[in-house]
Amino acid sequence: MNVMLGILIPFAGTAAGAACVFFMKDQLQPQVQKMLLGFASGVMVAASVWSLLIPSMDMAADMGKFAFVPAAAGFLMGIAFLLIMDRLVPHLHMDHEEPEGLKSNLKKTTMLVLAVTLHNIPEGMAVGVVFAGMLQGKELITLTGAFALSIGIAIQNFPEGAIISMPLKSEGLSRGKAFLYGAASGIVEPLGAGLTILLASYITPVLPYLLAFAAGAMIYVVVEELIPESAEGEHSNIGTIGFAVGFVLMMILDVALG
Repeated sequence: MNVMLGILIPFAGTAAGAACVFFMKDQLQPQVQKMLLGFASGVMVAASVWSLLIPSMDMAADMGKFAFVPAAAGFLMGIAFLLIMDRLVPHLHMDHEEPEGLKSNLKKTTMLVLAVTLHNIPEGMAVGVVFAGMLQGKELITLTGAFALSIGIAIQNFPEGAIISMPLKSEGLSRGKAFLYGAASGIVEPLGAGLTILLASYITPVLPYLLAFAAGAMIYVVVEELIPESAEGEHSNIGTIGFAVGFVLMMILDVALG
């Protein structure tokens, strides 16, 4: 029951953010969007370090001076995985006219949703890997620590849900459809987490690599998309402030609950 709740919390954050389309008339103000993008970046970076990379190295402590190997290798594989996905999956980012990935005839709204879905893949993996480690009795991963990661990702998913649903409404979709599209972008998180947990007994030997893999994938999203979008145009310092708030909040959650 605890595990099921844990993997659904991030999706609930996305759905709650998408529900903003029912209460807000217009698009998010640029300054607000910058703050939220920066905040999401800060949460993801802190989660990558405290919840994923440090446990990865701690689990490999018996390797002595080479305890960094699983973390370094997994991190680079995570970066490579998202780089490949970014090149293959057709998607469109906010405020951009040219889609990325392979050419397709998909609708603009579909490609907007796919862009956010790509962001959510590593987050679902991160939650799944942490809960899988907890279920396998890894002392370095506690139930409260796993929930801290889920809650942190849910908090940063809230603005992501709003950032996708509000523009979809301005593209001509009804509020109901905009909400459904926004919420659907987060469904990959519980699905990916659930699949990882089902395979828990098989992934235990490579758990340090998988923790770092999820961290690399999340950092790719932050550096490639979130930070550049938060720094575009005027008032880029708002995104920086958001980053600091998100980073500190996730750090506190992980240390206090972990």
